[in-house]
Amino acid sequence: MEDKGGFPVIEDILEARNFLKGKTELTPLMYSRTFSDMFEAPVYLKLENFQKTGSFKSRGALYKINSLSAEEKAAGVVACSAGNHAQGVAFAARASGISAKIVMPAYTISAKINAVRNYGAKIILKGESYAESFREAKEISRVEKRTFIDGFNDKYIISGQGTIGLEILDQLPDVSNVIIPVGGGGLISGISMALKSSNREINVYGVQSENCDAVIQELSGGPMVGSKGFTIADGIAVQNPGDMNIELIRKYVDRVVSVNDEQMAYALFKLLERQKIVVEASGASPLAALMAGKIDLKGKPTVLLVSGGNIDLLLLSKVIYKSMEIDLGLVRIECKIPDRPGTLQKITSFISSSGANIFHAVVDNLSQDTPIGYQSIRFSINVRDNEHLENLLERLRESGYKFQVTSD
Repeated sequence: MEDKGGFPVIEDILEARNFLKGKTELTPLMYSRTFSDMFEAPVYLKLENFQKTGSFKSRGALYKINSLSAEEKAAGVVACSAGNHAQGVAFAARASGISAKIVMPAYTISAKINAVRNYGAKIILKGESYAESFREAKEISRVEKRTFIDGFNDKYIISGQGTIGLEILDQLPDVSNVIIPVGGGGLISGISMALKSSNREINVYGVQSENCDAVIQELSGGPMVGSKGFTIADGIAVQNPGDMNIELIRKYVDRVVSVNDEQMAYALFKLLERQKIVVEASGASPLAALMAGKIDLKGKPTVLLVSGGNIDLLLLSKVIYKSMEIDLGLVRIECKIPDRPGTLQKITSFISSSGANIFHAVVDNLSQDTPIGYQSIRFSINVRDNEHLENLLERLRESGYKFQVTSD
């Protein structure tokens, strides 16, 4: 029941495209003037965040379930995921009229649980880690004879994801570079095979999180150290990439680089600010790699694979806030003012007279470094640019009150 059908070949991807026609979206390839000017090369965004379920995962899941026998379909499927794979399998199971169980770690946020439940799957919250949830899913597969749907190390999953590569070739025949997020490797394996099989001169690059770069570790031939810490890019946070994927990556991918969470968060913000699209951290990783100078486009047409848009909205708000600080859109200023009526009004008047907008303010009279008879007030202030900030600071100096710009 867990036979993955051997290694995929280009004919499998072509067959997957024929099957998926009308069942999945032909996602847009959007030209970005902003990023083309920034990197001095034509840059396009392949928007899989517009795919059904908000990510590319529905492609492979639909094609995998189609490969099951009537007996296997009758028994149903089971998968383990806290994110996009869970939604992809739940969606594909419902579309195919079969039963699905999804094991999710106990810490999974309610938004993701509800998204999977809305597709009709039964959810089992089990385990304090992905590994524990994985073992539970495998046990369900054994006991209930359900087919376990792997997230990446599967011929049909890889072939389904590879249809994105065929779409890129159709949408941009002169493409020279394609940059793809990498977790377990199923996405880049399929796309790179499709691209390289075209006999065109195309460079394929992968991007991982610095804290979860198992593919890079495998390719280096050195000792595997596993996860190095937490990452906001849960879509590519995979500790054990598939052996099938590693072999295909060795064959078809030119290079895999890594970026950190801060770089992905800032790239995510820029995609929202400049292109008006919502993406998750893993989907922003290709742009992060460019902004970090990890890949040279050599002035040639380049596609960034935006793999998904299923981001926790609370995380998104934090990303926006932090990124605006980087761009000097928001600045934090702490003031010590006499604890007397009218003083707060006076200092806010100095701020507003500069044309700045107070985004947030916190009064703290209990801080140990606040002198007796004074208040500590921390303002988060929206400014236009560095010149505007200097004008604001000059107005505050004129006020005579003590203040400092902080990053806390």
